[in-house]
Amino acid sequence: MKRLGVRVKPILLLLLSLLVCLPARAQTRLNMTEGVTEISQQVYGLHMTILIICAVIGLVVFGVMFWAIIHHRKSKGAKAAQFHESTKVEILWTIIPFLILVAMAIPATKTLVAMEDASEPDLTVQVTGSQWKWHYRYFDEDVEFFSLLATMPQQIAGTVTKGDNYLLEVDYPLVLPTDRKVRFLITSDDVIHSWWVPAFAVKKDAVPGFINEAWTRINEPGLYRGQCAELCGKDHGFMPIVVDARSPEEFDGWLAQVRAEQAEARAAEQELLAMNMSREELMTLGEQVYQKACAACHQANGEGIPGAFPALTGSDMVLNDRAGHINIVLYGKAGTAMQSFDKQLALKELAAVITYERNAWGNDTGDLVQPKDIHQARQGQ
Repeated sequence: MKRLGVRVKPILLLLLSLLVCLPARAQTRLNMTEGVTEISQQVYGLHMTILIICAVIGLVVFGVMFWAIIHHRKSKGAKAAQFHESTKVEILWTIIPFLILVAMAIPATKTLVAMEDASEPDLTVQVTGSQWKWHYRYFDEDVEFFSLLATMPQQIAGTVTKGDNYLLEVDYPLVLPTDRKVRFLITSDDVIHSWWVPAFAVKKDAVPGFINEAWTRINEPGLYRGQCAELCGKDHGFMPIVVDARSPEEFDGWLAQVRAEQAEARAAEQELLAMNMSREELMTLGEQVYQKACAACHQANGEGIPGAFPALTGSDMVLNDRAGHINIVLYGKAGTAMQSFDKQLALKELAAVITYERNAWGNDTGDLVQPKDIHQARQGQ
């Protein structure tokens, strides 16, 4: 027991040294991300403050407890005091925790209020989650696009080496300006998702029928990655978020370029309505679109996955119900994993992939679905 008493001081010194070193060792993989926005740094500072307060409380409480155990042990001749209650002690252990909680609540409340203040933004972006992708729309800019997983299927299958950003790559990142306040309006088309970018300290649920607000002001240009943080279905782990933060000048140039490209694409689609694509063009483009957007569920050979995804080969709808086939590709099917491709694919891509499905794998219906057929189906909806 004497040796135990001798070891108490070194242990206390070790705990104190760890506590002192805690801020210096804060940026480790086991700690919260400090982030690149003022709010994220406030959250990080609050986290470290509360952590240190809790560590000090633990050190004091356990220090006093072990000191009492060692210095008031029976072998030392100590005798237990006989008392039932102490009004002073009761008051002290009520007031002290109350004061500690108030001291913790004040900075926490300030940070929470600042996190929810999305007023007076310089830019507003609507973020819409769906199984399993994100859609971004820039308010008053006539620019919108889908952002989908870009990790190669071979990496997911394990046939090739996984990259550094495995499952955290997208085809079109969300491009945002630095030094501007950006407001996010977050919602969902189907189930609950959650838009989470740790570097911004932004994590908001995307709930069908509701709009949640969040905001950020990015200090440093760069690529910032996040994920859907709500279990939203079988491909929950395959809907990453990538934000490309650029200087205001670069962002303005990118936005003008994309606005012009999308306006040109819409004009080209209108021209397609008066044209007929050849069978070869439809089948070649259709196969490319199918492999990218449909093969993961319905399989490359069109045979689907029994019990999960229906086969397209020999399907009654594909062979006999042309209008139904167009409708389900455009608008999906409620209550199933069949999603809407109306806004995901261009007019000619929609026409091509439906044509491909109706003529591949021995289906051979001979039907050629043209862009004008898709336009008519949209008008009838």
